[in-house]
Amino acid sequence: MAHVPQVKVPATYLRGGTSKGVFFRLQDLPERAQVPGEARDRLLMRVIGSPDPYGKQIDGMGGATSSTSKTVIVGKSSRPDHDVDYLFGQVSIDSAFVDWSGNCGNLSAAVGPFAISGGLVDASRVPRDGVAVVRIWQANIGKTIIAHVPVTNGQVQETGDFELDGVTFPAAEVQLEFMDPAAEEEGAGGSMFPTGNLVDDLEVPGVGTLKATMINAGIPTIFVNAEAIGYTGTELQDAINGDAKALAMFETIRAHGAIRMGLIKDVSEAAKRQHTPKVAFVARPADYVSSSGKKVGAGDVDLLVRALSMGKLHHAMMGTAAVAIGTAAAIPGTLVNLAAGGGNRNAVRFGHPSGTLRVGAEASQENGEWVVRKAIMSRSARVLMEGWVRVPGDAF
Repeated sequence: MAHVPQVKVPATYLRGGTSKGVFFRLQDLPERAQVPGEARDRLLMRVIGSPDPYGKQIDGMGGATSSTSKTVIVGKSSRPDHDVDYLFGQVSIDSAFVDWSGNCGNLSAAVGPFAISGGLVDASRVPRDGVAVVRIWQANIGKTIIAHVPVTNGQVQETGDFELDGVTFPAAEVQLEFMDPAAEEEGAGGSMFPTGNLVDDLEVPGVGTLKATMINAGIPTIFVNAEAIGYTGTELQDAINGDAKALAMFETIRAHGAIRMGLIKDVSEAAKRQHTPKVAFVARPADYVSSSGKKVGAGDVDLLVRALSMGKLHHAMMGTAAVAIGTAAAIPGTLVNLAAGGGNRNAVRFGHPSGTLRVGAEASQENGEWVVRKAIMSRSARVLMEGWVRVPGDAF
């Protein structure tokens, strides 16, 4: 029988924040994958190694977790006042689809460095030494991200002493500004609080009626109180990810919250929309030991947050969910704000399974509506490998 040769596609494997992904320049993709559609999705799934019924992604670049089953496409932007367009694809591990419904806040930290190194940013905008300001159009959600990328001797600086809990080694700090982070999700009316309330009673079959803050900021997120579902907020991954009943409960909460947020019309649609919305639970500060053995004291944080991504408790915190946390914390009366002690605040440090993270956001009311113009946090990024990925020529 005839054997189809493999196709080589230029790619870069990067860590951004607490995630890893395969990055492509739009112009480097095979022509039929340069436009949205089945060919692009099939290519990216084959690159990552999905769908994999074994759940390991052995035959691809994925790492069998939501944090490592990720792809990014970056191209020069035709939009005024933007340098590049950034498109994020969350690849399902065991099912045949790519979820394009939201952004990845962690990998957002790697977009600026990748764009500069890939020649996608005008050279006149990159200083020989200093900080390059890269203006990114996040195409999934139609939002602007401003990345502040350190540059030394005309090259992106990747090494440094910035430490990020959830990442073993220090690196250079990349500050991100998420502009107007309230996501204008289709069907959600473009409102930060799609139900019109800071806190709702969310009826969840088999679970009960839960107080919930449902917010579109960074990424659509459903926040509930930890104690209402039998948790303390100090849990690590093993406490939840090995509990099939707990995971089913969280997916039920997520599906019914998605309906209330106007993101889906029926719970059956949630299975094809794994990336959004996220579900998280919050609690008042408490002492705990992080996954690395580091002690986190109640006095070190304003609140505790645990969040699920792609059906599993995240090992740290998704960057987009951190934006949602910072935004909700800035608005008096949300569950996130109340867990942090209530009142007015423009930044919070929260505890997650790997440690702590600080995120800032400033909220104001305009015409009776809450508005957040910017959320800020720091991440780091590093190139892990660059060259080509190979996929069988008939895979897409």
